[in-house]
Amino acid sequence: MSNQYILALDQGTTSSRSLIVDAGGQIISIAQKEFKQHYPQPGWVEHDADEIWSTQSGTISEALAKAKLHPDQIAAIGITNQRETTVVWDRQSGHPIHPAIVWQDRRTADYCDQLKKQGREEMIQQKTGLLIDAYFSATKLKWILDQVPGARAKAEKGDLAFGTIDSWLIWNLTKGKVHATDVSNASRTMLYNIHELCWDADLLALFDIPAAILPAVRSSSEIYGKAILNGVDPSSGIPIAGLVGDQQAALFGQLCTEPGMAKNTYGTGCFMMMNTGEKAITSKNKLLTTIAWQINGKTHYALEGSVFIAGAVVQWLRDELKIIRNSSEVEALAAQVADSNGVYLVPAFAGLGAPHWNPHARGSIFGLTRGSNQSHIARAALDSIAFQTADVLQAMNADAGIPIKELRVDGGATINNALMQFQSDLLNCRVIRPKITETTALGAAYLAGLAVGFWKDLTALQSNWQKDSQFEPACTEAQRSAALSGWHRAVRASIAWAESTAHETVKI
Repeated sequence: MSNQYILALDQGTTSSRSLIVDAGGQIISIAQKEFKQHYPQPGWVEHDADEIWSTQSGTISEALAKAKLHPDQIAAIGITNQRETTVVWDRQSGHPIHPAIVWQDRRTADYCDQLKKQGREEMIQQKTGLLIDAYFSATKLKWILDQVPGARAKAEKGDLAFGTIDSWLIWNLTKGKVHATDVSNASRTMLYNIHELCWDADLLALFDIPAAILPAVRSSSEIYGKAILNGVDPSSGIPIAGLVGDQQAALFGQLCTEPGMAKNTYGTGCFMMMNTGEKAITSKNKLLTTIAWQINGKTHYALEGSVFIAGAVVQWLRDELKIIRNSSEVEALAAQVADSNGVYLVPAFAGLGAPHWNPHARGSIFGLTRGSNQSHIARAALDSIAFQTADVLQAMNADAGIPIKELRVDGGATINNALMQFQSDLLNCRVIRPKITETTALGAAYLAGLAVGFWKDLTALQSNWQKDSQFEPACTEAQRSAALSGWHRAVRASIAWAESTAHETVKI
Protein backbone atom coordinates (compact mmCIF):
# COMPACT_ATOMS: atom_id res chain seq x y z
CA MET A 1 0.00 0.00 0.00
CA SER A 2 2.96 2.31 -0.57
CA ASN A 3 0.97 4.51 -2.94
CA GLN A 4 -2.16 4.34 -0.81
CA TYR A 5 -3.49 6.78 1.78
CA ILE A 6 -6.28 7.10 4.33
CA LEU A 7 -8.93 9.81 3.99
CA ALA A 8 -10.16 11.12 7.35
CA LEU A 9 -13.39 13.11 7.52
CA ASP A 10 -13.45 15.35 10.60
CA GLN A 11 -16.91 16.87 10.83
CA GLY A 12 -16.87 19.42 13.67
CA THR A 13 -19.21 21.90 15.29
CA THR A 14 -18.17 24.88 13.19
CA SER A 15 -16.49 23.36 10.13
CA SER A 16 -16.15 20.26 7.99
CA ARG A 17 -12.66 19.04 7.18
CA SER A 18 -11.02 16.34 5.14
CA LEU A 19 -7.46 15.20 5.78
CA ILE A 20 -5.27 12.74 3.89
CA VAL A 21 -2.90 10.66 6.03
CA ASP A 22 0.06 8.56 4.93
CA ALA A 23 1.41 5.37 6.50
CA GLY A 24 3.69 7.34 8.83
CA GLY A 25 0.76 9.24 10.31
CA GLN A 26 1.78 12.42 8.49
CA ILE A 27 -0.97 14.66 7.15
CA ILE A 28 -0.26 15.47 3.53
CA SER A 29 -3.26 17.68 2.80
CA ILE A 30 -6.13 19.39 4.61
CA ALA A 31 -9.26 21.07 3.29
CA GLN A 32 -11.73 22.91 5.51
CA LYS A 33 -15.02 24.74 5.05
CA GLU A 34 -16.95 26.55 7.77
CA PHE A 35 -20.74 26.45 7.84
CA LYS A 36 -23.37 28.66 9.41
CA GLN A 37 -24.44 28.46 13.04
CA HIS A 38 -28.12 29.14 13.69
CA TYR A 39 -29.49 30.51 16.98
CA PRO A 40 -33.27 30.74 16.48
CA GLN A 41 -33.99 31.35 20.17
CA PRO A 42 -31.90 31.90 23.33
CA GLY A 43 -30.27 28.60 24.24
CA TRP A 44 -31.12 27.00 20.87
CA VAL A 45 -28.35 25.98 18.45
CA GLU A 46 -29.05 24.45 15.05
CA HIS A 47 -27.18 23.36 11.91
CA ASP A 48 -28.39 22.80 8.36
CA ALA A 49 -27.55 19.10 7.87
CA ASP A 50 -27.65 19.47 4.08
CA GLU A 51 -25.03 22.24 4.39
CA ILE A 52 -22.92 19.96 6.59
CA TRP A 53 -22.98 17.31 3.87
CA SER A 54 -22.23 19.78 1.07
CA THR A 55 -19.27 21.29 2.94
CA GLN A 56 -17.93 17.86 3.87
CA SER A 57 -18.31 16.62 0.31
CA GLY A 58 -16.56 19.72 -1.02
CA THR A 59 -13.57 19.27 1.26
CA ILE A 60 -13.07 15.68 0.06
CA SER A 61 -12.55 16.84 -3.52
CA GLU A 62 -10.36 19.73 -2.37
CA ALA A 63 -8.12 17.55 -0.16
CA LEU A 64 -7.59 15.06 -2.99
CA ALA A 65 -6.78 17.87 -5.43
CA LYS A 66 -4.29 19.47 -3.03
CA ALA A 67 -2.52 16.14 -2.58
CA LYS A 68 -2.68 15.46 -6.33
CA LEU A 69 -4.25 12.07 -5.66
CA HIS A 70 -6.84 10.06 -7.53
CA PRO A 71 -9.66 8.62 -5.37
CA ASP A 72 -8.43 5.12 -6.26
CA GLN A 73 -5.36 5.84 -4.10
CA ILE A 74 -7.51 6.03 -0.98
CA ALA A 75 -7.35 2.69 0.85
CA ALA A 76 -10.14 3.56 3.30
CA ILE A 77 -12.17 6.37 4.80
CA GLY A 78 -12.42 7.10 8.51
CA ILE A 79 -15.15 9.34 9.91
CA THR A 80 -15.09 11.30 13.15
CA ASN A 81 -17.76 13.78 14.13
CA GLN A 82 -19.25 16.24 16.56
CA ARG A 83 -21.20 13.99 18.91
CA GLU A 84 -24.81 14.12 20.17
CA THR A 85 -25.92 16.50 17.38
CA THR A 86 -29.20 15.04 16.15
CA VAL A 87 -30.45 14.65 12.58
CA VAL A 88 -33.74 13.10 11.48
CA TRP A 89 -34.26 12.61 7.76
CA ASP A 90 -36.77 11.11 5.36
CA ARG A 91 -35.49 7.78 4.03
CA GLN A 92 -37.18 8.35 0.66
CA SER A 93 -36.07 11.91 -0.10
CA GLY A 94 -32.84 11.76 1.91
CA HIS A 95 -33.50 15.24 3.30
CA PRO A 96 -33.80 16.27 6.97
CA ILE A 97 -37.27 16.98 8.32
CA HIS A 98 -35.92 19.61 10.74
CA PRO A 99 -32.62 21.46 11.25
CA ALA A 100 -30.03 19.40 13.13
CA ILE A 101 -30.20 20.11 16.87
CA VAL A 102 -26.63 20.70 18.03
CA TRP A 103 -25.05 19.22 21.16
CA GLN A 104 -24.87 22.72 22.69
CA ASP A 105 -28.63 23.22 22.39
CA ARG A 106 -30.53 23.66 25.69
CA ARG A 107 -34.17 23.59 24.53
CA THR A 108 -34.90 20.35 26.40
CA ALA A 109 -33.34 21.44 29.71
CA ASP A 110 -36.74 21.80 31.44
CA TYR A 111 -37.78 18.34 30.29
CA CYS A 112 -34.50 16.99 31.69
CA ASP A 113 -35.33 18.65 35.01
CA GLN A 114 -38.68 16.81 34.98
CA LEU A 115 -36.91 13.48 34.44
CA LYS A 116 -34.67 14.19 37.42
CA LYS A 117 -37.70 15.00 39.59
CA GLN A 118 -39.24 11.69 38.48
CA GLY A 119 -36.19 9.91 39.88
CA ARG A 120 -34.90 8.66 36.53
CA GLU A 121 -31.27 9.70 37.02
CA GLU A 122 -29.92 6.54 38.65
CA MET A 123 -31.51 4.21 36.10
CA ILE A 124 -30.23 6.25 33.17
CA GLN A 125 -26.71 6.50 34.60
CA GLN A 126 -26.58 2.75 35.29
CA LYS A 127 -27.58 1.87 31.74
CA THR A 128 -25.84 4.59 29.73
CA GLY A 129 -23.06 5.97 31.96
CA LEU A 130 -24.51 9.44 31.33
CA LEU A 131 -26.16 12.07 33.48
CA ILE A 132 -29.55 13.43 32.47
CA ASP A 133 -28.85 16.50 30.38
CA ALA A 134 -30.06 18.27 27.25
CA TYR A 135 -26.55 17.72 25.88
CA PHE A 136 -27.35 14.17 24.74
CA SER A 137 -29.35 13.04 21.72
CA ALA A 138 -32.37 11.31 23.31
CA THR A 139 -34.29 14.42 24.36
CA LYS A 140 -33.41 16.21 21.10
CA LEU A 141 -34.80 13.29 19.08
CA LYS A 142 -37.94 13.18 21.21
CA TRP A 143 -38.41 16.94 20.70
CA ILE A 144 -38.23 16.60 16.89
CA LEU A 145 -40.70 13.70 16.85
CA ASP A 146 -43.07 15.65 19.13
CA GLN A 147 -42.82 18.99 17.35
CA VAL A 148 -42.66 18.20 13.63
CA PRO A 149 -46.21 17.43 12.38
CA GLY A 150 -46.59 13.79 11.37
CA ALA A 151 -43.04 12.88 12.32
CA ARG A 152 -43.84 10.31 14.99
CA ALA A 153 -46.28 8.42 12.74
CA LYS A 154 -43.73 8.34 9.92
CA ALA A 155 -41.02 7.19 12.34
CA GLU A 156 -43.18 4.31 13.58
CA LYS A 157 -43.76 3.20 9.97
CA GLY A 158 -39.99 3.18 9.37
CA ASP A 159 -40.06 6.11 6.94
CA LEU A 160 -37.65 8.25 8.96
CA ALA A 161 -34.02 7.73 9.98
CA PHE A 162 -32.29 9.16 13.03
CA GLY A 163 -28.59 9.57 13.31
CA THR A 164 -25.76 11.51 14.82
CA ILE A 165 -23.54 13.19 12.24
CA ASP A 166 -21.52 10.04 11.51
CA SER A 167 -24.72 8.26 10.44
CA TRP A 168 -25.76 11.22 8.29
CA LEU A 169 -22.40 11.25 6.49
CA ILE A 170 -22.27 7.50 5.90
CA TRP A 171 -25.84 7.58 4.55
CA ASN A 172 -24.86 10.23 2.02
CA LEU A 173 -21.50 8.66 1.15
CA THR A 174 -23.21 5.33 0.36
CA LYS A 175 -26.15 6.94 -1.46
CA GLY A 176 -28.59 5.77 1.20
CA LYS A 177 -27.43 2.15 1.31
CA VAL A 178 -26.05 2.18 4.87
CA HIS A 179 -27.75 3.47 8.03
CA ALA A 180 -25.25 2.79 10.81
CA THR A 181 -23.33 4.22 13.71
CA ASP A 182 -20.58 2.89 15.98
CA VAL A 183 -20.61 2.09 19.69
CA SER A 184 -18.80 5.32 20.67
CA ASN A 185 -21.44 7.54 19.06
CA ALA A 186 -24.32 5.32 20.19
CA SER A 187 -23.07 5.62 23.77
CA ARG A 188 -23.69 9.40 23.61
CA THR A 189 -27.37 9.22 22.72
CA MET A 190 -28.71 8.32 26.20
CA LEU A 191 -30.57 5.46 24.48
CA TYR A 192 -27.77 2.86 24.35
CA ASN A 193 -26.95 0.35 27.08
CA ILE A 194 -23.16 0.48 27.31
CA HIS A 195 -22.94 -2.78 29.28
CA GLU A 196 -25.25 -4.93 27.17
CA LEU A 197 -24.13 -3.13 23.97
CA CYS A 198 -27.59 -2.59 22.51
CA TRP A 199 -30.33 0.01 22.16
CA ASP A 200 -32.17 -0.18 25.49
CA ALA A 201 -35.87 -1.06 25.35
CA ASP A 202 -36.63 0.71 28.67
CA LEU A 203 -35.05 3.94 27.47
CA LEU A 204 -36.79 3.79 24.09
CA ALA A 205 -40.09 3.43 25.98
CA LEU A 206 -39.24 6.29 28.36
CA PHE A 207 -38.47 8.70 25.53
CA ASP A 208 -41.13 7.25 23.20
CA ILE A 209 -38.61 6.53 20.44
CA PRO A 210 -39.64 3.97 17.76
CA ALA A 211 -36.88 1.40 17.22
CA ALA A 212 -37.43 1.59 13.45
CA ILE A 213 -35.78 5.03 13.34
CA LEU A 214 -32.47 3.87 14.84
CA PRO A 215 -29.24 3.03 12.99
CA ALA A 216 -27.49 -0.34 13.25
CA VAL A 217 -24.66 -0.21 15.81
CA ARG A 218 -21.28 -1.54 14.70
CA SER A 219 -17.72 -1.61 16.04
CA SER A 220 -15.42 1.39 15.54
CA SER A 221 -13.10 -0.35 13.08
CA GLU A 222 -14.66 -2.46 10.33
CA ILE A 223 -15.95 -2.03 6.77
CA TYR A 224 -19.46 -0.54 6.96
CA GLY A 225 -19.98 0.05 3.25
CA LYS A 226 -18.48 1.64 0.17
CA ALA A 227 -18.34 5.38 -0.48
CA ILE A 228 -19.25 6.46 -3.99
CA LEU A 229 -17.02 9.43 -4.86
CA ASN A 230 -16.53 11.24 -8.14
CA GLY A 231 -13.94 9.42 -10.25
CA VAL A 232 -14.49 6.08 -8.52
CA ASP A 233 -16.17 3.11 -10.16
CA PRO A 234 -19.65 3.04 -8.52
CA SER A 235 -19.57 -0.77 -8.52
CA SER A 236 -16.53 -0.82 -6.24
CA GLY A 237 -16.35 2.38 -4.18
CA ILE A 238 -13.96 3.13 -1.31
CA PRO A 239 -14.31 1.22 1.99
CA ILE A 240 -15.67 3.29 4.88
CA ALA A 241 -13.83 1.49 7.67
CA GLY A 242 -13.64 3.74 10.74
CA LEU A 243 -16.43 5.44 12.71
CA VAL A 244 -15.78 7.16 16.03
CA GLY A 245 -16.98 10.20 17.99
CA ASP A 246 -14.55 13.10 17.97
CA GLN A 247 -13.33 12.89 21.55
CA GLN A 248 -12.85 9.15 21.44
CA ALA A 249 -11.03 9.68 18.13
CA ALA A 250 -8.65 12.13 19.80
CA LEU A 251 -7.99 9.63 22.62
CA PHE A 252 -7.11 7.00 20.02
CA GLY A 253 -5.15 9.48 17.89
CA GLN A 254 -3.07 10.36 20.96
CA LEU A 255 -2.49 6.60 21.27
CA CYS A 256 -3.85 6.59 24.81
CA THR A 257 -4.59 2.91 24.33
CA GLU A 258 -3.68 1.70 27.83
CA PRO A 259 -5.80 2.12 31.01
CA GLY A 260 -4.92 5.28 32.94
CA MET A 261 -3.75 7.28 29.93
CA ALA A 262 -5.56 10.60 29.47
CA LYS A 263 -5.92 13.39 26.93
CA ASN A 264 -7.60 16.78 26.78
CA THR A 265 -8.88 18.31 23.55
CA TYR A 266 -9.19 22.09 23.32
CA GLY A 267 -11.77 22.79 20.64
CA THR A 268 -15.11 24.60 20.64
CA GLY A 269 -15.60 22.84 23.95
CA CYS A 270 -13.01 21.12 26.10
CA PHE A 271 -13.04 17.38 26.57
CA MET A 272 -10.88 15.38 28.93
CA MET A 273 -10.95 11.61 28.60
CA MET A 274 -9.21 8.77 30.41
CA ASN A 275 -8.97 5.23 29.07
CA THR A 276 -10.23 2.80 31.74
CA GLY A 277 -9.69 -0.35 29.67
CA GLU A 278 -12.39 -3.00 29.42
CA LYS A 279 -13.93 -1.84 32.70
CA ALA A 280 -16.70 0.75 32.84
CA ILE A 281 -16.14 2.90 35.96
CA THR A 282 -19.29 4.56 37.28
CA SER A 283 -18.49 8.14 38.25
CA LYS A 284 -19.31 9.46 41.70
CA ASN A 285 -18.16 12.97 40.74
CA LYS A 286 -20.51 13.84 37.88
CA LEU A 287 -18.27 12.63 35.09
CA LEU A 288 -19.52 10.50 32.22
CA THR A 289 -18.79 6.84 31.64
CA THR A 290 -18.64 6.28 27.91
CA ILE A 291 -17.48 3.76 25.33
CA ALA A 292 -14.08 4.72 23.95
CA TRP A 293 -14.06 2.28 21.01
CA GLN A 294 -14.60 -1.30 20.04
CA ILE A 295 -11.97 -3.16 17.99
CA ASN A 296 -11.94 -6.86 17.17
CA GLY A 297 -14.74 -7.55 19.62
CA LYS A 298 -13.01 -5.82 22.57
CA THR A 299 -14.76 -2.79 24.04
CA HIS A 300 -12.72 -0.11 25.81
CA TYR A 301 -14.41 2.37 28.13
CA ALA A 302 -13.45 5.86 29.28
CA LEU A 303 -14.24 8.49 31.87
CA GLU A 304 -15.01 11.87 30.35
CA GLY A 305 -15.48 15.40 31.54
CA SER A 306 -17.11 17.76 29.05
CA VAL A 307 -16.67 21.53 29.13
CA PHE A 308 -19.16 23.23 26.83
CA ILE A 309 -17.31 26.47 26.09
CA ALA A 310 -13.53 26.52 25.58
CA GLY A 311 -12.28 27.84 22.23
CA ALA A 312 -15.76 29.25 21.68
CA VAL A 313 -15.01 31.88 24.33
CA VAL A 314 -12.36 33.29 21.96
CA GLN A 315 -14.93 33.36 19.15
CA TRP A 316 -17.18 35.32 21.53
CA LEU A 317 -14.43 37.88 22.13
CA ARG A 318 -14.08 38.17 18.35
CA ASP A 319 -17.69 38.10 17.16
CA GLU A 320 -19.67 39.67 20.02
CA LEU A 321 -17.30 41.87 22.04
CA LYS A 322 -15.20 42.58 18.93
CA ILE A 323 -12.03 43.18 20.95
CA ILE A 324 -10.05 41.05 18.48
CA ARG A 325 -10.42 40.71 14.71
CA ASN A 326 -9.03 37.17 14.42
CA SER A 327 -8.88 34.38 16.96
CA SER A 328 -5.10 34.27 16.58
CA GLU A 329 -4.85 37.77 18.09
CA VAL A 330 -6.05 36.70 21.54
CA GLU A 331 -2.67 35.40 22.74
CA ALA A 332 -0.91 38.71 22.02
CA LEU A 333 -3.71 40.72 23.63
CA ALA A 334 -3.68 38.57 26.77
CA ALA A 335 0.12 38.72 26.93
CA GLN A 336 0.03 42.49 27.44
CA VAL A 337 -0.75 41.88 31.13
CA ALA A 338 1.00 39.64 33.66
CA ASP A 339 -2.30 38.14 34.81
CA SER A 340 -6.02 38.87 34.83
CA ASN A 341 -5.65 41.20 37.83
CA GLY A 342 -8.43 39.42 39.72
CA VAL A 343 -10.86 39.24 36.80
CA TYR A 344 -12.63 35.89 36.35
CA LEU A 345 -14.75 35.05 33.31
CA VAL A 346 -17.14 32.10 33.67
CA PRO A 347 -18.14 31.19 30.08
CA ALA A 348 -21.39 29.46 30.96
CA PHE A 349 -23.05 30.63 27.74
CA ALA A 350 -24.74 27.22 27.37
CA GLY A 351 -24.80 26.29 31.05
CA LEU A 352 -21.96 24.51 32.86
CA GLY A 353 -20.78 21.01 31.99
CA ALA A 354 -18.71 18.67 34.14
CA PRO A 355 -18.46 18.48 37.05
CA HIS A 356 -21.25 21.00 37.74
CA TRP A 357 -23.89 20.02 35.15
CA ASN A 358 -25.96 23.13 35.63
CA PRO A 359 -27.93 24.00 32.46
CA HIS A 360 -29.25 27.24 33.93
CA ALA A 361 -25.92 28.93 34.77
CA ARG A 362 -25.05 31.81 32.48
CA GLY A 363 -21.87 33.56 31.42
CA SER A 364 -20.51 36.06 33.96
CA ILE A 365 -17.50 38.28 34.55
CA PHE A 366 -16.41 39.00 38.14
CA GLY A 367 -13.73 41.13 39.73
CA LEU A 368 -13.89 44.10 37.37
CA THR A 369 -12.35 47.35 38.56
CA ARG A 370 -11.89 50.74 36.92
CA GLY A 371 -8.48 49.56 35.81
CA SER A 372 -9.74 46.40 34.07
CA ASN A 373 -9.20 46.51 30.32
CA GLN A 374 -9.48 44.38 27.19
CA SER A 375 -6.27 42.53 27.97
CA HIS A 376 -7.49 41.49 31.42
CA ILE A 377 -10.74 40.18 29.91
CA ALA A 378 -8.83 38.32 27.18
CA ARG A 379 -6.53 36.81 29.81
CA ALA A 380 -9.51 35.84 31.97
CA ALA A 381 -11.16 34.22 28.94
CA LEU A 382 -8.09 32.06 28.25
CA ASP A 383 -7.69 31.29 31.95
CA SER A 384 -11.28 30.03 32.06
CA ILE A 385 -10.34 27.22 29.66
CA ALA A 386 -7.60 26.01 32.01
CA PHE A 387 -9.74 26.47 35.14
CA GLN A 388 -12.60 24.37 33.75
CA THR A 389 -10.11 21.65 32.78
CA ALA A 390 -8.69 21.67 36.31
CA ASP A 391 -12.16 21.06 37.75
CA VAL A 392 -12.60 18.05 35.48
CA LEU A 393 -9.17 16.59 36.29
CA GLN A 394 -9.82 16.81 40.03
CA ALA A 395 -13.07 14.82 39.57
CA MET A 396 -11.33 12.30 37.30
CA ASN A 397 -8.55 11.69 39.81
CA ALA A 398 -11.16 11.00 42.49
CA ASP A 399 -13.15 8.56 40.30
CA ALA A 400 -10.21 6.64 38.87
CA GLY A 401 -8.29 6.52 42.13
CA ILE A 402 -5.04 7.21 40.25
CA PRO A 403 -3.55 10.71 40.06
CA ILE A 404 -2.97 11.72 36.45
CA LYS A 405 0.74 12.52 36.17
CA GLU A 406 0.71 13.27 32.43
CA LEU A 407 -1.90 14.86 30.20
CA ARG A 408 -1.62 14.66 26.41
CA VAL A 409 -3.23 17.68 24.77
CA ASP A 410 -4.51 18.54 21.31
CA GLY A 411 -6.78 21.01 19.56
CA GLY A 412 -6.43 24.56 18.32
CA ALA A 413 -5.77 26.29 21.66
CA THR A 414 -2.72 24.14 22.42
CA ILE A 415 -0.56 26.34 20.17
CA ASN A 416 -0.85 28.94 22.95
CA ASN A 417 2.23 28.21 25.09
CA ALA A 418 1.15 30.56 27.88
CA LEU A 419 -2.17 28.75 28.20
CA MET A 420 -0.46 25.36 28.26
CA GLN A 421 1.95 26.52 30.96
CA PHE A 422 -0.92 27.90 33.04
CA GLN A 423 -2.72 24.60 32.52
CA SER A 424 0.27 22.65 33.84
CA ASP A 425 0.50 24.99 36.84
CA LEU A 426 -3.17 24.50 37.74
CA LEU A 427 -3.14 20.74 37.23
CA ASN A 428 0.21 20.23 38.96
CA CYS A 429 1.11 17.67 36.31
CA ARG A 430 3.06 17.40 33.07
CA VAL A 431 1.27 18.62 29.94
CA ILE A 432 2.54 17.18 26.63
CA ARG A 433 1.73 18.51 23.17
CA PRO A 434 2.49 16.14 20.27
CA LYS A 435 4.09 17.20 17.01
CA ILE A 436 0.89 16.41 15.14
CA THR A 437 -2.02 17.99 16.98
CA GLU A 438 -4.65 16.82 14.46
CA THR A 439 -5.24 13.84 16.71
CA THR A 440 -9.01 13.67 16.13
CA ALA A 441 -8.53 13.07 12.41
CA LEU A 442 -5.63 10.71 13.12
CA GLY A 443 -7.81 8.60 15.40
CA ALA A 444 -10.40 8.12 12.67
CA ALA A 445 -7.66 7.39 10.13
CA TYR A 446 -5.98 4.83 12.41
CA LEU A 447 -9.24 2.96 13.07
CA ALA A 448 -10.04 2.85 9.34
CA GLY A 449 -6.50 1.78 8.45
CA LEU A 450 -6.49 -1.04 10.99
CA ALA A 451 -9.71 -2.44 9.52
CA VAL A 452 -8.24 -2.78 6.01
CA GLY A 453 -4.70 -3.80 6.97
CA PHE A 454 -3.13 -0.43 6.14
CA TRP A 455 -1.53 -0.69 9.58
CA LYS A 456 -0.93 -4.18 10.96
CA ASP A 457 -1.76 -3.49 14.62
CA LEU A 458 -1.52 -0.96 17.46
CA THR A 459 2.20 -1.58 17.86
CA ALA A 460 2.74 -0.39 14.29
CA LEU A 461 1.08 2.92 15.21
CA GLN A 462 3.06 3.72 18.37
CA SER A 463 6.04 5.21 16.53
CA ASN A 464 3.73 7.72 14.83
CA TRP A 465 3.22 9.63 18.09
CA GLN A 466 6.02 12.12 18.76
CA LYS A 467 6.34 14.79 21.44
CA ASP A 468 6.63 18.43 20.40
CA SER A 469 6.60 20.36 23.71
CA GLN A 470 6.39 19.52 27.39
CA PHE A 471 5.17 21.87 30.12
CA GLU A 472 6.02 21.29 33.79
CA PRO A 473 4.35 22.92 36.83
CA ALA A 474 6.22 26.11 37.77
CA CYS A 475 4.05 27.78 40.42
CA THR A 476 3.82 27.34 44.19
CA GLU A 477 1.02 25.47 45.92
CA ALA A 478 -0.11 28.76 47.48
CA GLN A 479 -0.39 30.43 44.05
CA ARG A 480 -2.29 27.46 42.64
CA SER A 481 -4.67 27.35 45.60
CA ALA A 482 -5.38 31.09 45.45
CA ALA A 483 -6.12 31.02 41.73
CA LEU A 484 -8.46 28.04 42.02
CA SER A 485 -10.18 29.53 45.07
CA GLY A 486 -11.01 32.70 43.13
CA TRP A 487 -12.29 30.67 40.19
CA HIS A 488 -14.55 28.55 42.41
CA ARG A 489 -15.99 31.70 43.99
CA ALA A 490 -16.81 33.00 40.51
CA VAL A 491 -18.47 29.70 39.50
CA ARG A 492 -20.58 29.64 42.67
CA ALA A 493 -21.64 33.23 42.05
CA SER A 494 -22.59 32.47 38.44
CA ILE A 495 -24.74 29.53 39.54
CA ALA A 496 -26.29 31.54 42.39
CA TRP A 497 -27.20 34.37 40.03
CA ALA A 498 -29.01 31.96 37.71
CA GLU A 499 -30.86 30.33 40.61
CA SER A 500 -31.91 33.61 42.17
CA THR A 501 -33.32 34.99 38.90
CA ALA A 502 -34.95 31.80 37.61
CA HIS A 503 -38.25 32.49 39.33
CA GLU A 504 -38.26 36.29 39.31
CA THR A 505 -40.80 38.23 37.28
CA VAL A 506 -39.39 41.14 35.33
CA LYS A 507 -41.29 44.36 36.03
CA ILE A 508 -41.04 47.50 33.91
